[in-house]
Amino acid sequence: MATSNSTDFELDVSDYIEEAFERCGLEVRTGYDLKTAKRSLNLMFAEWANRGLNLWTIEQNTLALTQGTNTYTLDTDTVDVLNAVIRSNAGLSSQSDIMIDRIGRDEFLNIPSKLTQGRPTQWYVDRTVTPSLSVWPTPDQSYSFVFDRLTRIQDADTFTNTAEVPFRFYPCLAAGLAYYLAIKRAPERAELLKSMYEEEFTRAAYEDVDRANLSLVPRRDYYGFS
Repeated sequence: MATSNSTDFELDVSDYIEEAFERCGLEVRTGYDLKTAKRSLNLMFAEWANRGLNLWTIEQNTLALTQGTNTYTLDTDTVDVLNAVIRSNAGLSSQSDIMIDRIGRDEFLNIPSKLTQGRPTQWYVDRTVTPSLSVWPTPDQSYSFVFDRLTRIQDADTFTNTAEVPFRFYPCLAAGLAYYLAIKRAPERAELLKSMYEEEFTRAAYEDVDRANLSLVPRRDYYGFS
């Protein structure tokens, strides 16, 4: 028998909704069924942002720092900033990146000389509805602030949209939406569907990690006794 040679299986929003209703032992019958399911799907995407790092939503951006300005507004779809460097001589053979440390709200507040100028060595993210980034010292010239940010998962706006998730998370998405719908439409199945959802999410999240070599160097301490 010949295999399909196809690896492009993908569901759109309406497919996920239909699958979720079927897992609840129901059928999609009205326009409101679609509306309430899409709302639940978008709420679940917000929940995923609270569960941890979703690697496919990480993107690298560059922010132009200008002399005398220490606070910058970030895009509203920014969930968090993960790490950052100060880049000099961008695009040249002499390009270099210098690590810059993240500090918390209290640490930034307690800096007594926020307007002191120099090459920034620390940064702080104010995670409000409109997030902002502050650096210290205040730049004494133009710099490139290169950072990895975690972004929101794109909304399910129309029923023909596909979800912004890798195929590894397809089972998790279907299981999660079924659980969300069961809370409203099939409470007798909610506990079962919740356990399936948590199992699928745990499995997908365990797979959704960076692969890197780990080196452990033992430390040997010698103690002398008299």
